[in-house]
Amino acid sequence: MTDRIEVAATELRPLLEEFIMWARANAPDSDPELVGPAALWHRLAFSQDLGTWKRADLRNLLLDRMPKVVEDPDAAADGMLSAVDAYLTFLSRTGRLTERSDTLADLQSELDDIEDEFVDLMEELIEDGEGEGDEEEEAGNLGDFEPFADELAELDTIRLRPDSELAAAARQAPLIAKARDLALWVGSGRRVGEDTLLSDAEVEEALAAVGLPRPDTDGPIAESVPYLWNIWNLAVDLEFLEPGEGNTVAVQDDTAEWPFDDDEDVLDAWMLGLHSVDYGDPELPDDDLTMALTGLTRGVLVRLLLAGGSRDLDELAAELAEAAAELDEELGADAWEAAGDPLVPAIDWLVGYGMAEVEGRTLRLTALGTEGVVHLVDDADIEVDARPAIESMSAHELLALSAELPEEEADAEFAAWMRLREPGRAAEELLEAAAEDESDALIRVQAASVVGTLGEAAIPAWQAALKQPSLRPYAATHLSQLGVEGAPEPTQDDTHWLILDMWTISAGLGRSEFVSSLQDIGPEMVNELLEVIWRIPHAHVEELLDLISQVHPDKQVAKAARRALFKARSA
Repeated sequence: MTDRIEVAATELRPLLEEFIMWARANAPDSDPELVGPAALWHRLAFSQDLGTWKRADLRNLLLDRMPKVVEDPDAAADGMLSAVDAYLTFLSRTGRLTERSDTLADLQSELDDIEDEFVDLMEELIEDGEGEGDEEEEAGNLGDFEPFADELAELDTIRLRPDSELAAAARQAPLIAKARDLALWVGSGRRVGEDTLLSDAEVEEALAAVGLPRPDTDGPIAESVPYLWNIWNLAVDLEFLEPGEGNTVAVQDDTAEWPFDDDEDVLDAWMLGLHSVDYGDPELPDDDLTMALTGLTRGVLVRLLLAGGSRDLDELAAELAEAAAELDEELGADAWEAAGDPLVPAIDWLVGYGMAEVEGRTLRLTALGTEGVVHLVDDADIEVDARPAIESMSAHELLALSAELPEEEADAEFAAWMRLREPGRAAEELLEAAAEDESDALIRVQAASVVGTLGEAAIPAWQAALKQPSLRPYAATHLSQLGVEGAPEPTQDDTHWLILDMWTISAGLGRSEFVSSLQDIGPEMVNELLEVIWRIPHAHVEELLDLISQVHPDKQVAKAARRALFKARSA
């Protein structure tokens, strides 16, 4: 299984790199780095198509999603909306804003409409952050992963399971089914109260809808069903329920279709509810005692991961009890005792969300649980070496992963992956992956490099690749080197394409690396290339010419790049 956030980030990377280059010339006052989180969550939560943007999605993204994930609200308040405006303009001007999108003018109007509200939300986050005392931050809670950062970094490579396996497990998660049933009971426009969401009579109906017993209480039922409210909150997290106008809440249209047929849709939904693990923390009548056990469920998860996926329950309970007492010397031990068995609600929630299973006195992470805790660790900005299982890794996943690894590790991944395939089949899969996105030069160069080591076994794959404009230069070069009869000789245009690919990769490494690569070939050679290279229909030719015109220290080269850019745009 591929880490879904990493996959989305990998898909976005070439587009964002191109936007950064575009913004230098066309939106210099914007901060393109602020676009990354917004574009990523747009891809994860609203549209699989990177070029499809709707006014409603834009509003929900910026007013609902971003306040939950933004790392620097101060910077976001100052520049995120202008950066998103520049990004949408870039998509429109480069033909990437799809016909299914709202118009650029409508999207910009929406940005204007929500600006004040967005800034207010960011300022609230800033005030909340300023209100947190240093002492409280140092105290932390049972769910803090930071104390385990070194141990997590030292873990052996964690192999994540394939999407199909994880989606099948997620479809069986009882808590998601309960959240669906509760949302369907809510219906299309149920009015909720201000003091309690539901009346006692409604609470009884809701309990029956999700299969929970009525509590034995003399007081208001709504105050005695915390588990029901956790399921309600999960339904909101999963986007099965959505607040409406006038104190109403409504079920979303596709909720009844859960479990969804498409694996990606299933895992997208499951990931939306991942942070519901916090609902597993014990809830005690005393708020201070409850706070002393905050993060317990996350504390269970990280200890399971560090132990290789399983722990003895008695040992785990003793360790967490000691941790609670150390974190809060005044209330930690009392809170643990008052909760009876604090692990019960935590384990109950993890099992219900498909993340853990109990066998006797042993608690184990499921494959879905391993996937989830790796995401949570990544959300905490802590490094852990997690990769797809070799046997389930696609060629594109392999290429994307290897681009982030040291050369020796990347070579080992390629070797393990190719041991499971005949060389000819491996060549075919790698080149097909390289052809998926013409703008991704790094994936293309990696694929060509690996396939180039397979010798004659790769000839059929190279011959098929001749039909792909982005791969033809590589195919012609390698077929020529192999002496294949009837193979086309590489042309000057092929050579220029290869140069543009290398420049694209160099530009992605940063300004200094790009300038260095240009200086390595000298200003005369660069000038000669600029005379002809603008004609090549490469996805990044205009951005590269623009970048050369801005960063090359030789004024004559910069001037030649501007002339070439004008020709490319006029062609």
